[in-house]
Amino acid sequence: MSDIETLLKRAVKEIKPGSILNLGIGLPTQLLDYLPDNLDALIHSENGVLGSWKQAPREQMSASLIDAAGAYVSTVEGSSFFDSAVSFAMIRRSKIDLTMIGAFEVDQQGNLANWKIPGKFSPGIGGAMELAQKTPRLVVLMSHCDKQGRSKILQQCRLPVTAYHCISRIITDKAVMDVTPEGLLVREMAQEMSPDKLQAITEARLIFADKVGVL
Repeated sequence: MSDIETLLKRAVKEIKPGSILNLGIGLPTQLLDYLPDNLDALIHSENGVLGSWKQAPREQMSASLIDAAGAYVSTVEGSSFFDSAVSFAMIRRSKIDLTMIGAFEVDQQGNLANWKIPGKFSPGIGGAMELAQKTPRLVVLMSHCDKQGRSKILQQCRLPVTAYHCISRIITDKAVMDVTPEGLLVREMAQEMSPDKLQAITEARLIFADKVGVL
């Protein structure tokens, strides 16, 4: 099993029965492939779908039924459709229980940077800002280090920030960490990790739970 598969299978455990969740572009969208068919939860898409589901088979693809990332999706029984005003009213009134979102980098204060890398094209901050500010529980799914091996878990974000003090939990291919007033609390680690190894690849200062589970 790859590190990303491990991350995504772990992320599924964050979904509570009866909840409404939003899945951001990137790794969170890939989570759809790991969700059980009998999932007792509804996926919200900010372009106006509640009950969005996995990618539709080619013969059932409809240009009228896409998610916020532009993917052709299917829906579950009992799904509903509405305009963007209603969709964002749901977000702003904290009716979304859980958002899983990707990130370029995060920091130990729970700040999120996921919308712009200076010098590169960005379509805009989009719904990420609203979701990060108004969702009661925000879980970030991301690789622990970039392609050059540099930590993406920082003491302070260096890229433009999407929202401040918004992250509840960070799940990477190396660890599960909670944002606390004292710092990042490591709850689980990959099997090959030790506290020293994990800290060596993490810029932010880590705190380790009394009993750290295996990711």
